[in-house]
Amino acid sequence: MEEFVVLVNSQDEVLGLMEKQQAHINGLLHRAFSVFLFNNKGEMLLQKRASEKYHSPLKWTNAVCSHPRIEETYLEGAKRRVREELGIEAEFSEKFDFIYKADVGNGLWEHELDHVFVGNFEGEFHLNKEEVEDVRYITMEDLDKEMIEQPEHFTEWFKIILEEYKHHF
Repeated sequence: MEEFVVLVNSQDEVLGLMEKQQAHINGLLHRAFSVFLFNNKGEMLLQKRASEKYHSPLKWTNAVCSHPRIEETYLEGAKRRVREELGIEAEFSEKFDFIYKADVGNGLWEHELDHVFVGNFEGEFHLNKEEVEDVRYITMEDLDKEMIEQPEHFTEWFKIILEEYKHHF
């Protein structure tokens, strides 16, 4: 099934729909969300993208990042993808939004109006292996160290979003 993203301008006004991979080839601005989840120890949940992903396979990133559908709010899309990818129900709230553009390799771009959600989760995951290879919690200190020592292990957009997250908290 083809997936579509919602193309927007910088004021989040809808310009139309485009097949997801084509939007990434063209580098067009589209709606997205990023979910950051933490456990009770304050460690951040990372997911390793599945090996079958058409870009950035087997790279670590935040808990969930994806795109709302045309009929969904950002929050509805985020809750849907948390269920679809991690197999959980979690509470989170929107903290900020911003626009970024990242070269993700192979002629593909993430150019997104990204709404960032933050929440907590303690419990068992039921991973969708077509989407997620693995998950792990990490302290912010260890994450900063890994990002410096092995930046190639992380998605390009996560590097950008994490810095933006740190500016807000």
